Amino acid sequence: MKDFITIAIFNYSSETIVLKSILINEGIAHHFENETIVSIDPFASLAFGGIKLKIHQNDKEIVQQILDNLDSNLKIV
Repeated sequence: MKDFITIAIFNYSSETIVLKSILINEGIAHHFENETIVSIDPFASLAFGGIKLKIHQNDKEIVQQILDNLDSNLKIV
C-alpha cells in the first residue's frame, strides 16, 4: 500500500459495487479504505471522509479513464 494513492471518494458503499467489479475484471490492484465501517454505519461516512478508492500510482491513467466513463456523481480527488 506504500505507493497507493487516493483517486476517488464515495459517500456510500453501494456506489462502489460496479466500479469494484470493473477493477477486478481489469486486474487493477485497488483498495476501498473505510468501506467496511461505512457499510455498517452509513453516517460514519462523514466522520471518516467517505470511502476512498486507493490504487497504485502506475494505474492512475487507466483508472481515471474508467471513472470518467462511469455515469455517476463522484467527488474526484
